[in-house]
Order: sequence, then C-alpha cells, then structure tokens
Amino acid sequence: MKLPAQSRYTLAADLSICRLLNGMWQVSGAHGAIDPARAVDAMFAYHDAGFTTWDLADHYGPAEDLVGAFRRQFAARYGAERLSEIQAFTKWVPSPGPMTRPIVEEAIGVSLRRMGTACLDLLQFHWWDYADPRYLDALRHLADLRDDGKIRHLALTNFDTDRLAIIAGHGIRVVSNQVQYSLVDRRPDSRMAAWCMEHGVSLLAYGTLLGGLLSERFLGRTEPNSAELNTASLRKYKQMIDAWGGWGLFQELLAVLKRVADRRRVGIANIGARYVLDRPAVAGAIIGARLGAAEHIADNARALNFALDADDVAKIEPILAKSRDLMRIIGDCGDEYR
Repeated sequence: MKLPAQSRYTLAADLSICRLLNGMWQVSGAHGAIDPARAVDAMFAYHDAGFTTWDLADHYGPAEDLVGAFRRQFAARYGAERLSEIQAFTKWVPSPGPMTRPIVEEAIGVSLRRMGTACLDLLQFHWWDYADPRYLDALRHLADLRDDGKIRHLALTNFDTDRLAIIAGHGIRVVSNQVQYSLVDRRPDSRMAAWCMEHGVSLLAYGTLLGGLLSERFLGRTEPNSAELNTASLRKYKQMIDAWGGWGLFQELLAVLKRVADRRRVGIANIGARYVLDRPAVAGAIIGARLGAAEHIADNARALNFALDADDVAKIEPILAKSRDLMRIIGDCGDEYR
C-alpha cells in the first residue's frame, strides 16, 4: 500500500507527519487486553503502509514502552539511520504542583528512557487547573529542554483559546494543540481554529470517529445500553452525542453520512475523518489503533484518497445545524477536563 502525497503534512520545517495519526490510548487498558509482541508487529504493519506517526502519552499504560520496543526492533531490521522515519508524539500530564526544572527534566527523562530516544519528536503538555499558573513555569522549562535538544518541538493538549493566547503572550512557542474535533464536536470552529491560523499553530484532532460510534455498525441501531458501551472510548463519546443532540439526531447524521459514503465508495468513518481533515488549521486526525487486536489500515487509508465537495457538505450541514451548541453547554476545547 502506498499513501498519496497529500497524506503528509509539514507540522514544522523539520517535521513531516502522516495526516492520520495512530492513536495509542487504546493500549492503556481501558479497551481490552493488548499483547505486547503482537502490538509491535502491528506497529510495523502500520508504518510499512505509510502510517508513520504515533500519538501517545506518559499515562497510556505501556504506550511509551511499546514505542521503545518498536524503535529497537526497527533499528535492528532496517538500520538506526532509518529511525527518523518514525514520528512518536507523547504527552506529559502532571498533577498540578511545583514545576521546577528538576521536576520537569526528570519527567521528560522518563519518557526519553521508555521510548529509547535521545530527543522527543513532539512533547504535548496538558494542565488540569488553569487557576494554578504554574503551567507557565512548566512550559518555560520545557522550552529550555527543547533548546537543549531533548525535545524537538513543544506542543499542547486540551488547552483553550484564552490560554493559548496567554502562552503566546509569554513568548513560549508551540507548534500544535491537540483537541477533540469531530462532526459532533465542532467547538474548535467557534474560536480556536481562527486563532491558530492567525498565530501559526496547528490542531491535532482526536475523537474524530467518536470511539467507533461513527460507523455503519451503529447505523439503524437502537440506543446502546451500558453493557454495549464496553470501552472507555464508547462511553466517553456516547456522552458527547447525548450533549450534542441525542441518539435520534445521531441516527439522522449516520444516515446522511452513509449516502455520502456510498457515493464516494468509502465508509462512514472515512467521511467523518475527511470532514475534520478539511477543517481550517487541522494538521491531522488521530485514529485509535487496537494494536494486535483489530487493524483498520486499509479502511483508514481510504480517507486520504478522496475529497468532499460542496454537494457532500451541503447534505451534512443541515443535520449539524439541528444540534445543540456545545460551546455553550461545555465551554471551549478542553473545558470538559476542568
């Protein structure tokens, strides 16, 4: 399989990514058991197909360790000089508290050791409590570590637009912010996308496929009960659908997406991914990978081989217009975590 040229995005001058990132939250234990050896084998399959970019975090169970094992086996198989083909984006999600240089450096050192690298490609920083301004201390130390060569690029995850402006105002340069972005959750359209485009910050979108709910599997289905929502992703994004407009409206959306998908000879998930990839400021969308358990390599690739036209969008938008305003209900991007 060879992905088209438009599957790549220049996130920074020295960092090209696949626009569909492989999400590793699903190895964290909340989506079923993962066999490490099979997971690493699956990572080779994704990479060899062109899906070279990985999204993970320090708290996603063994995710950083899996990247380390993958890198070691990759170097043994192809040579260490080819390790630059892999882009592995981790996160640091500390508990609020003092953010001294030793504390920050030790946390980054753990990720470096686990991932088997001397420099993190992208470090995405999250902070739980905006009332505690020490996130700025952490970011200053992270910027110093970037300048020291331990971090290639600095980024954020789940920061709102106001905090992006504060961070920029303190002269701290970030290349991206990771936020929830989907046909159901379009909050970035309200403020964040415009700010990011003006200030040269890209968005990395997660939740784009609503944990698998945005698929033919749920088209025409009665509302799933708690037993059917058997992963953390399904439970999380079902709550988002409830806030957005409920199961009935979601079924209307799936029906329209199915008609658009049939026209394009792709799946509903491909339409959802393509819609988000086409949004202003979006560099890439993160698609969860249950490594070694369920691979969707060929299915995911279809989202990179077509474009939505005005007729497609005109079919979708009237359904979206019926939904509730999540900016009013939840707040800006990331406010659901605070």
